Amino acid sequence: MSELPDDPEERERALRDALHGIFGERTDEVLDQMRSQGLDPAALLGGKAPDPATMQHLMNQLERLFTSGDGPVNTEVAHDLARQVAVAEGDPSLTAAQARSAREALSVAELWLDAATDLPPSGGPTRAWSRSEWVEATLPAWQQLVAPVAASAADALATVLGDQLGDDAAAGLELPGMPGLPVFPGGSLSGLDPATMMRSLGSAVYGMQVGQAAGTLSREVFGATDVGVPLLGEPATVLVPSNVRAFADGLDSPFDEVQLYMAVREAAHARLFVHVPWLRAHLHALVEQYARGIRIDLDALEQQVRDIDMSDAESLRGALSGDVFGLHNTEEQQATLLRLETALALVEGWVSEVAATASLPHLPHSVPLREMIRRRRAAGGPAEHTFRSLVGLELRPRRSRDAAALFAHLLATGGAEARDAVWDHPDLLPDTADLDNPAGYADRRTAQAEEHADVDEALAQIFSESSGPSSDPSRQADDVSGDDPATGRDD
Repeated sequence: MSELPDDPEERERALRDALHGIFGERTDEVLDQMRSQGLDPAALLGGKAPDPATMQHLMNQLERLFTSGDGPVNTEVAHDLARQVAVAEGDPSLTAAQARSAREALSVAELWLDAATDLPPSGGPTRAWSRSEWVEATLPAWQQLVAPVAASAADALATVLGDQLGDDAAAGLELPGMPGLPVFPGGSLSGLDPATMMRSLGSAVYGMQVGQAAGTLSREVFGATDVGVPLLGEPATVLVPSNVRAFADGLDSPFDEVQLYMAVREAAHARLFVHVPWLRAHLHALVEQYARGIRIDLDALEQQVRDIDMSDAESLRGALSGDVFGLHNTEEQQATLLRLETALALVEGWVSEVAATASLPHLPHSVPLREMIRRRRAAGGPAEHTFRSLVGLELRPRRSRDAAALFAHLLATGGAEARDAVWDHPDLLPDTADLDNPAGYADRRTAQAEEHADVDEALAQIFSESSGPSSDPSRQADDVSGDDPATGRDD
């Protein structure tokens, strides 16, 4: 093992550069975590060679980074980073009073919604979560959304970097900034082929980015459904009181009113996802359909990583950023993305309209609160932009106002039953043309109903005619008389 620099500052810089190549801006967090686990980073900086036991501990941590899990997203890395990001700005445990207040708000919201929609309550429990609890409950859904694209990107990265590194990769990579210190000296990865090592590297990178995005979202969301995509496996209504409080602090509305409005939106989402059984599968199918069409330009990727210096931390991190994979959308994918965007807008538009109807008689500030949420959802946030770089998907409904206008038109012309009938079948979902012309959607639905009625009537007439002779008493008498069809005489 090679000697480290004699100068303490150079040794410290070497260690930080090494960790920065792996952890980036998380380097300080990683060092703090090492200390919390009884590992003194200073031991790596003193003397001409690190203590073997200490270095082995560090190597074990790095090996875990690259080997945990066998999927396209390193789930342990994603989980650990998401938890760290979630608590970065504080995440105190909820008091009993906070939890009780949130659950009561969700219960009241259900009563108000009963008067606004025929869709029944979701039937699940009411919960109040901290940011960390939100991460634990929803991270599997985020990993599932990202996995199809991550698999394609990891394979591409393995192909390109494996070809470039060749046999050198099988001998073990070196820590950037610390030449001579192999990442896995004598470890279980030392005998792996370059493609497997590079695939593990891509999985770790995606794990970091998913964790960063999910952790950031945990500081922004108000419940389990307001992102617009179902994130829970079982029915439940959830509030994250700390985020509701942070949002309310910048408004003129009192906290209790803000919390009730968020509870109404959460409960409305839950009703929709539970009692429209095809909606969850429809949204996930659109994401998967998009992912199946992913085509990664290997030539472009190779061009981007061709000049990577594996001992340069910044070069490595830049090459492994979310945009390095050069995802190219085909025309078919663009059509799929448009359908997904429209579906998300319809979910948001329906929830916005139903929540407004339910809360208007009870909350004096419901109108400005609705407008604040609209603007917030339209603008998006840093986490949503991160997911866009990961999978090319926009998780914000650009046309939610148009969707809300369509549902308002249906309510005005046909009542709540007509508004909610949009969810009767996926074939009845409005498209972009319907969002442009809500009255046209109602006319199209009427024409479809009349067409179906004509078809049903024609089918009924056909079946009636075919079964008519058998119901004719005179024909039945002939059938049992035993007449010979050829002679007309009895046998």
